[in-house]
Amino acid sequence: MALKTFKPRSQGMRFRVAPTFEEITEERPIKSLTKPVRKTAGRNNQGRITTRHHGGGAKQRMRIVDFRRRKFDVEAEVKAIAYDPTRSAYLAQIDYADGVKSYILAPEGLKVGMKVMNGPKAEATVGNCLPLIQIPLGMTVHAIELVPGEGAKVARGAGCGCQIMARDNGRVTLKMPSGEVRIFDGRCLACVGSVGNKDWGSIHLGKAGRKRYLGIRPTVRGVAMNPVDHPMGGGEGRTSGGSHPRSPWGQLAKGGKTRPKRKASDKVIVKRRK
Repeated sequence: MALKTFKPRSQGMRFRVAPTFEEITEERPIKSLTKPVRKTAGRNNQGRITTRHHGGGAKQRMRIVDFRRRKFDVEAEVKAIAYDPTRSAYLAQIDYADGVKSYILAPEGLKVGMKVMNGPKAEATVGNCLPLIQIPLGMTVHAIELVPGEGAKVARGAGCGCQIMARDNGRVTLKMPSGEVRIFDGRCLACVGSVGNKDWGSIHLGKAGRKRYLGIRPTVRGVAMNPVDHPMGGGEGRTSGGSHPRSPWGQLAKGGKTRPKRKASDKVIVKRRK
């Protein structure tokens, strides 16, 4: 992925950094593999706001991605690299030999015309999906299952990848993008390579309006409010809060651990992220 900057013809263009989309080859998506994104503006079924700062945004159609990859031993050809407005990663449109079309996450290095395959008989090459126990040590994988057959849950964002560290008794140890070291069932499927579009984190929207296109509304600082609206509001003149940072409902906001105690997955975490 390449990025481009703009001449500062306006304040919104001055700091904007945008993708060139030169990797995208699909002209229009496969309609049967898309679905509309329902906008809730952060409200629940009673009409009450449960997630603040949501609302508006452009209409979007989410691409239906095959995270299960259960069509084993059938070769597929990459027909196009596609864009998904609801994801950071690019997608690859693949056509199986039996005529079935599908979207998968496009790993780094996957090009139009290349072949991919799923299942235990597949080779450990970029884009192929096979059980973790069969992938050589040191390789990078993405779109990893937490439970065999459940579908990919881990390392699905742009640029993400996990490194295979060790194998033992049908279990595989992976180093996560966060630095955490975790044990997986060797039967879990994973795709070889790291997710493409690795420069996604360097994109700069440049102006508030582009944030609104994404459905994100403004956030007001608590210290700028009145005491009736926020625990950190009020004060004579400018203030930094005067108390520990907390949410509008009084819950401490920094330093507290949010992970539940005695969580079931604690036993598979070898080393916590820093």
